[in-house]
Amino acid sequence: MPAALDVYTYVAVSPRPDRRLRVYSDNLGEMCDLDLDSIRPGRSGHWSDYVRGVAGVLGSSGYRLRGADLAIISEVPLGAGLSSSAALEVSTALALLSNSQISVDLTTVAKMCQKAEHLYAGMRCGIMDQFISCHGRAGHALMLDCRSLDFQFLSIPPHLRLMVCNTMVRHEHASSGYNTRRQECEDGFRVLAEVLPGIRALRDVTVDDLENHSNCLSDVIYKRVRHVVTENDRVKNAATALEMGDIAEFGRLMADSHRSLRDDYEVSTLELDLMVELADGQEGMYGARMTGGGFGGCTINLVEAAHAPEVQQKLEQDYEARTGLRPTILICESSDGAETVSEK
Repeated sequence: MPAALDVYTYVAVSPRPDRRLRVYSDNLGEMCDLDLDSIRPGRSGHWSDYVRGVAGVLGSSGYRLRGADLAIISEVPLGAGLSSSAALEVSTALALLSNSQISVDLTTVAKMCQKAEHLYAGMRCGIMDQFISCHGRAGHALMLDCRSLDFQFLSIPPHLRLMVCNTMVRHEHASSGYNTRRQECEDGFRVLAEVLPGIRALRDVTVDDLENHSNCLSDVIYKRVRHVVTENDRVKNAATALEMGDIAEFGRLMADSHRSLRDDYEVSTLELDLMVELADGQEGMYGARMTGGGFGGCTINLVEAAHAPEVQQKLEQDYEARTGLRPTILICESSDGAETVSEK
């Protein structure tokens, strides 16, 4: 159940007469030069993998791209679990398609951007980040079925804000840790599919199914699967709570989610746990959990708008006092997804 935040990645584009992409990152002060006719899958570890990947997947999908000059500037914190890569991929895809006068529906764009991250950045991500970057709606969260890609919008009460707390810690093994967790879940599915032949994915496993067949799984795989199975239930229950206006229950589910991410999925960190702990009990605070792939990055908090500035200041002070690190804390609202920004 993601929501698009009102922080943005901008890609300015202008056509070139040749088949090259010249790309400048304002955030990094770096330029790269790509040949559209020689892009091949594979990870280099450079930020341009995301741009190269999007161009490569668009090309291999049958879209003939024009050359372009691109300039990129992003407000989304890099490597903080806020989907900065998806924002870059989607905005780049729409810029390249617009530059080539090609129209593609947004769900297809999301799927191609996910493929680019798999093949060129080496991150075996799901589709949620790219999907919300494409389909976000102001004032709403989005309930996504990642199998069918059916979705529904859920209204977020206007008196609430999404507070993003960047711990300023990002561990080097974050990408490999994410891929490892995905592999562990796939291993768990294969074992359970032998005793539950009707299942197609872990989403088809109930808590009772898991408990009845827990002896088939190692302790580690059992915990990973338990997180996925119970998290799916929490998302459904959270959607119901949001529809009913029961924000206290929604916040309780956020807290349960963080505990599961910490204890069963084991992707939290001491800093993330501390930020969640410090948020708990703040006036106007409903819930807090880590967000993103884990191993550092940000927490997401649901807070009353009237109390948000005071909570922001308190969390900044308390976190710095405990860690020596000055966090970046953003008070956000849910926003629309990617769109064209006309010249003024």
